[in-house]
Amino acid sequence: MTLASAQAGIPAAAAASAPAGSRVAGGPGPGPVETESEAEARSRAWAQVEGRSKPKCTTSTGPYQREAEKHLGLRVDGRQSAADCKAIADFQRKHEIEPDQGYAGLYTYRAIMWEQALAEGARIRGCPDTKGLVVCIDKNRQILWVEDAGRVVVKPVPARTGKPGYQTRSGWFKIFKREKKFWSTQFDGPMPFAQFFSGGQALHGSYRPIFEDPGSHGCVNLRYDEAKALWSKLRMNDAVYVWGTRTEG
Repeated sequence: MTLASAQAGIPAAAAASAPAGSRVAGGPGPGPVETESEAEARSRAWAQVEGRSKPKCTTSTGPYQREAEKHLGLRVDGRQSAADCKAIADFQRKHEIEPDQGYAGLYTYRAIMWEQALAEGARIRGCPDTKGLVVCIDKNRQILWVEDAGRVVVKPVPARTGKPGYQTRSGWFKIFKREKKFWSTQFDGPMPFAQFFSGGQALHGSYRPIFEDPGSHGCVNLRYDEAKALWSKLRMNDAVYVWGTRTEG
């Protein structure tokens, strides 16, 4: 497995074969994908890194220190300690956040917000109740879930929305086009399991680590397996509701 595919939760073979979709103009997508040889070299380099000792914990206090302390059941004092750093670094490794040195930055906070959303379960709020199915996209927390008549039918998953200058549009939309293997000629990148809801903006799988910056070119990026699962749940004309503002790193 390559590092990129391991973080996305997909086999290296899937990542290598991703660009084999139809080359259709338009449609924002993620950045370039590694070639197979690049992926193999990256995998070898990562294996060497894994064999070394873990990097020393940082002594710096991150901007989301209190949030991390509270979420991880630590003493909430807003100051980094050796115990804090170890707990935060363990959390970062759990979510494949790099570097895993215990600094409570934005990527760590995004993972915290996702875990908190999962814990809310059926109590999660933000998406208007409707009589039918709606895809709920919360740009504030960078998460996506699906409701049917107000009942959660797909639990929250991490999402990456548009970066500055390419913001994902807010409001009500409907899925109007679906392509399992789509290639963005505009941004020269794959968009697996693409489900378009607003112009060239679509829900689709990504091969990048989901919590990282920069954001997308306007699409809603999901981890590959979660985009695949969502593909089987949705249909043409299903509603999509988007709100909030993405916090940038």
